[in-house]
Amino acid sequence: MSAPPKTVLHASPEEAEAIRGAVREADLSGLGPGRAVAELKHVPGLVALLADPAVSDWIYDLPRPITAESVTRWVAENQARRLAGEALLLVTLDEAGDVSGYSHIAVWPERSSAELAGAIRADLQNRGQGGAGMARSFGWIFEHLGVRLMCLTAALDNVRSQKGIDAAGFRRMGERDVTRPDGTIRRSVYWELTRDDWERLHRL
Repeated sequence: MSAPPKTVLHASPEEAEAIRGAVREADLSGLGPGRAVAELKHVPGLVALLADPAVSDWIYDLPRPITAESVTRWVAENQARRLAGEALLLVTLDEAGDVSGYSHIAVWPERSSAELAGAIRADLQNRGQGGAGMARSFGWIFEHLGVRLMCLTAALDNVRSQKGIDAAGFRRMGERDVTRPDGTIRRSVYWELTRDDWERLHRL
């Protein structure tokens, strides 16, 4: 399960409710074409995407094993969490309408914080799209959801993701243990970035 940032922020009740409302009514147009909130109709496409180890092996909070049943439950759980203003599970659809990627945004409104995880289809990796998509998502989370802090994790041996996160300006803050849905633990590199630092970096 996603864990909130090490740094503890305290949101006012008004700020927290504004974040919850932004999650419930999220306008995805700023994320680029083909983005949609995951629905049950996307389950077969998500299963096909995540069944590829090149896509899913790096990601700690996916349902395991990846089956139609487990992914259906995952989508339904995140639909409920969206209504609570605490998560967004998004899919990216290619020109053929197939699921070519996904993003999962965990949100802690009372702490004005969020965490992002996601992946794109193996044939689209290493084309320079991942970094640009990550940067667009970071900006959207800060600007449209209104959180003041983001955290990210990556597996110790996931060098490609680590380089992308470093390049985006996130600050390494050591390591943390993350818990997979099956209860096992994965040691991960850990980063944080504030909205103020993101805005400063992108004003330069």
